[in-house]
Amino acid sequence: MTDTARIVASHGRSYIVELADGARRIASARGKKNDFACGDQVRIKVLNAEQAVIEGVIERKTLLYRSDQWRQKLIAANVTQLVIVVAPEPSFSDELIGRALIAAEAGGIQSLICLNKADLPEARVALERLQYYVGLGYPVIEVSALQDATPLRAKLENETSVLVGQSGMGKSTLTNALIPDAKARVNEISVALDTGKHTTTNATLYKLDAQSELIDSPGLQSFGLAHVKAENLPFYMPDFRALIGQCRFNNCRHRQEPGCAMQAAVADGSIKRERLQLLHRLQDELTAAAAY
Repeated sequence: MTDTARIVASHGRSYIVELADGARRIASARGKKNDFACGDQVRIKVLNAEQAVIEGVIERKTLLYRSDQWRQKLIAANVTQLVIVVAPEPSFSDELIGRALIAAEAGGIQSLICLNKADLPEARVALERLQYYVGLGYPVIEVSALQDATPLRAKLENETSVLVGQSGMGKSTLTNALIPDAKARVNEISVALDTGKHTTTNATLYKLDAQSELIDSPGLQSFGLAHVKAENLPFYMPDFRALIGQCRFNNCRHRQEPGCAMQAAVADGSIKRERLQLLHRLQDELTAAAAY
C-alpha cells in the first residue's frame, strides 16, 4: 500500500517527506533513482514509524533545475516563484542572474530579484545595476535581512517561492528572518538524515502560512542550461523576445549577419551589449553540449 507525501527536505539520496496528517518520515529513493526535488509530491511506501521508500513522483506543475552535458541538478519542484537573492557585497554576477531568469522562463515560473543588505553604502550602485531587469519586467525589491525582511515577506504571499543565489548573498539570514525557527529545523533534519553529522541539506521547505511556502536552496556559483534548446533562448529573454522574426534571415544567429534586429538594438542602445554576449555564450555552450 502506498501513501502520498511531500518532500520537505533533500540531501543527496535521502529525503524528509511529510504525509497528509503532518507526520514525517526519512525516505530514500528506490534503486539508483535520484531525480526527486524538494517540493515534489511523491508516492511512498511507509516501512515503519521513521522510514519510508519513495516509489515515484506525481506529475509536477513546475520544475526549476540546472544542467550541463553530463547531469542535471534539481533545485525545487512545484514552485510558482523564483526569488534571486543578490547583495552589494560580495559583488553579484549578472551572468548568474541572466541564466537563472532563463531557467525560470523556460519552466513557466515567475521571477523577482531581492537586493539584500540594502543598508550598505554600496547598495545604490547595486540597485542601479539591477534597473535593466526592472525594464524587462522583473520586480526588484530592497531588504536588509538583519533589520527588516517585511518587503520580501509581502512578495511571498500566496506563492510557493524558492530562494536562489550565490554564496554570501544572505539567503540563510533572510530565511531565518522570515522563519525564526528555521535554523533549529535544519539542524533537526540534518541529525535525522545523517545520524548527527554536520549536514547541510540541499533544500528545505518551510510553511510561511496556510497559503505561502518558501524553499531555501544552497548557494551556487554556476547555472548550466543544457536542457534549453539554443534556438529557444530568445523566447526566454524578454529584451530579445519582441525582436523574434524581425531579422532579415530566418536562421540568423545574431552575430555578423546583415539585417540582424538584435545587433541593431544593441547598436542603438535599447539592449545592453552584455545581454547579447550572454546569448552568444549560451548558444555556443548549448550547441557544443548537443554535439557532445
